[in-house]
Parts: sequence; C-alpha cells; structure tokens
Amino acid sequence: MTGYGSSSAETDEKKVTVELRSLNSKQMDINTRMPWYYKEKEIEIRAMISKGLVRGKADLNIFIDSLDETDVPSLNKTAIKSYYNQLTDIAGELYIENRKELLSIIMQLPETLRTDRQKLSDKDWKLISGLIDKAIKDLNEYRAEEGRSIEKELKKRISLIESYLKEIIPYEKERIRILREKIFNNLKQLESEMIDEYRLEQEILYYAEKLDINEEKERLGKHCDYFKQTLDSQTVKGKKLGFISQEIGREINTLGSKANDISIQKIVVMMKDELEKIKEQILNVL
Repeated sequence: MTGYGSSSAETDEKKVTVELRSLNSKQMDINTRMPWYYKEKEIEIRAMISKGLVRGKADLNIFIDSLDETDVPSLNKTAIKSYYNQLTDIAGELYIENRKELLSIIMQLPETLRTDRQKLSDKDWKLISGLIDKAIKDLNEYRAEEGRSIEKELKKRISLIESYLKEIIPYEKERIRILREKIFNNLKQLESEMIDEYRLEQEILYYAEKLDINEEKERLGKHCDYFKQTLDSQTVKGKKLGFISQEIGREINTLGSKANDISIQKIVVMMKDELEKIKEQILNVL
C-alpha cells in the first residue's frame, strides 16, 4: 500500500526534515538516505520502521539544512587536488581535450566535503528518532485513508458478483427445458417409430445432473460472505483476501464451464471482470 509521511524540526543550528514513503510489497524492504554521521544509528532506525509499518517497500530520507556557519562542511582540498591530478592524467592519456566538467565530477566523489563533527549526540538522536516516529504515524494515517477507499471499492465489487449470481437463477430452469426439447428433437430426427419416454427422461436427468450448478452457486455465495467478513475484521487481511479471491475465481470458472447457456456465460464474464478488479485492488492491501 502506498503511503507518505513527513516531519521536521528546527534548532538554533539546523533544520531537520524526515520523509518516509512506502509502496506495497510482500516483504519489508527498507532503503535509507541520510547524512553519514547518522549511519551509526541505522540499525535502530530500520528497527523503528519495521516495527511501525506492517510491510512494504519503504524509503527514508533525512535532510539537514545547517543554520550555523560553523557547522557547514568544508572543502577537502587535499582530496580534491588528488582527484583533479588523477583525472587530468587519465584525460591526457585518453586525449580528452574538454576538461571543463572535471570539477563538477570531482565534487560528486567521496570525501570532497568534510566536517569536524564525528559523533551523533544524544540530543540529536532524540530529535531525529522523534521525527522518524512522527513520520511513521503520518504514513500509517495516509495508508488508513487509502485503505478505507479500497475497502469501499472491494465491497462494491463483491456485491456486484453476488447480484450477478442471483441473475443466473431464472436462466437455470429455462436451461433444463431447452435441454429436454433438444434431446427430444434429436430423437425425432432419427425417425424412430417409438420413443422410449422413460429412457428419454433418464437421459435428461443424466445431463441435468451433469450440468447442475447449485453446489457452485452455494460455494460462491459462501466465499463472497467470507470475503466481506474478512474485510470487516481488524487483522492484517491482504494475503487472506487474495486466497479467498482465488477460491471465488475457481467457482466462477466452474460455473462458466458447466453453464451450457449463453445467457449464463455472459453473466460469468461479468463476474470475472469484477473479480479481476478485486484482484488489482488487493495488491494494494496490507
């Protein structure tokens, strides 16, 4: 499920902004981007996110805007000069004449900036951990809002499948009548002088049982009820809804294969269409 949360705070020295984004994923997958002096707390930060989010692909970004000139990183002239000398040597060996972009390339390389700050203070960690907590809460609220919208859509789709199921009933009885006429007409075309009525009824009974869809309808109805009950539960439900939708799909497919009636098959197609929409939405459910 997609989500977004952010938080920020400002001290005398700096402004700290935390952004947390998530996409749906079967497992917990966390990517972090932060200033190097926060790396010592990366394990704890990952643990906070894992605990706060059910699952998903999460991207955490921590931005620092310094308000204190003494805290601004300085240029590492030694590293820059070394990079420049090495790159100019390589450019000469490769006969590269245009060297105007060398400095911009160098400034993207490691260790071109340095700061005297070597350790994260307890005060800073308390600030950043609080901001991460708030970003997680914001993201979960975002997810909850999206979840309510998805729940409404899923209930709408499953109700349509239930209504289509009821539309099948009138065609069922008509189907047996058409089947009886078809068998009778086929026998008449054989120009038989005598038609065994008892045998005829036996044949009709055989095909009627073979094409009977009452069990499939009953199971489909129960699966739809279970789907709605799961939606209303307070547990993590994404995978469970996926399994139930698979069972719904099996019953719909069996209905289609046993229908032997164009009107019922049209209804089955509409059911399948709604089920595909349900499956698409379930991918966004935790």
